[in-house]
Amino acid sequence: MNNLPLLKQICKIPGAPGFENNVRNFVKKQITGLCDEVKTDAMGNLIGIRKGKSPKKVMVAAHMDEIAFIVTHVDDDGFIKFHTLGGFDPKTLTAQRVIIHGKEDVIGVMGCKPIHIMSAEERGKAVPINQYFIDTGMKGDKVKELIGVGDAITRERDCIEMGDCVNSKSLDNRISVFILIETLKKLKGIDLPFTLCATFTVQEEVGLRGAISSATHIQPHFGIGLDVTIAYDVPGSQPHESVTKLGKGTAIKIMDGSTICDQRMVGFMKQQAVKDSIPYQLEILPAGGTDTAGLQRYGKGGSIAGAISIPLRYIHQSTEMANKDDIENSIKLLTSCIANMDKYNWSFD
Repeated sequence: MNNLPLLKQICKIPGAPGFENNVRNFVKKQITGLCDEVKTDAMGNLIGIRKGKSPKKVMVAAHMDEIAFIVTHVDDDGFIKFHTLGGFDPKTLTAQRVIIHGKEDVIGVMGCKPIHIMSAEERGKAVPINQYFIDTGMKGDKVKELIGVGDAITRERDCIEMGDCVNSKSLDNRISVFILIETLKKLKGIDLPFTLCATFTVQEEVGLRGAISSATHIQPHFGIGLDVTIAYDVPGSQPHESVTKLGKGTAIKIMDGSTICDQRMVGFMKQQAVKDSIPYQLEILPAGGTDTAGLQRYGKGGSIAGAISIPLRYIHQSTEMANKDDIENSIKLLTSCIANMDKYNWSFD
């Protein structure tokens, strides 16, 4: 996999939903010079525009935000209560380090009732997320001096290589931010058939809000969502449950809980993958959704929409894992699709 240092940088930057400023500023520096125009809309979506031979617009969306938390209370002893921003698997939070982004960044650890004093019934159940607190190791007055209600909280976890994979917090969806940046690099100097709107969206994890807003004013003819999907290919999984498998190629979405992808887009992506010998698998995700839904529904008259998905183990947990070859194949497929969108019959005939 090329340019792993860039992926590590992108994953490390905090960016809770509604707090994407640092990520946006970093991405803006990366794509300036790769686009004809770079702009930020009122909601905070970052849009890089590459003009094509036709004014028809292809909108590719990769969300910048990560699942996170927000401070709701600091008690007199300095313990912090919080609310989730996006969906978490509570059982993965125990004793995990986090960063509270107050007047300065403060490290904390997720705490809950010790197992030794839990009842037999409590021991048999996952601790509800509302019973967790964050301990900074500081006295109460010092915590209150640095941290207040409304401060964002993100996971503390570096991006590392593990065998054929990368492991990190925030691979959902910084991996797609990375892929879109790398695709813009590969498209540099290529005459595009249609105008490309490379859109780095905000607040996906709390309801696809940035994609809905940006699609409304971009008005794309074609939409490509770029996000991760479930790889349930571990011990105990059944073949019909896997959705995708690590190392078996990029995934072409057929449907998820919020979108049935346009079959023309599915057919086009499959055609390009075969033409360019790109390994791929087909994704049907029973629940959950991505920015693809916003692209498909919220432009004027809708758009011809589909998605490229990156298989991910341990999704929405404290750390996530993706295969390096799957990442590279996702870049290849996205690049091929954008460069060849005029070479397909997009009619219903």
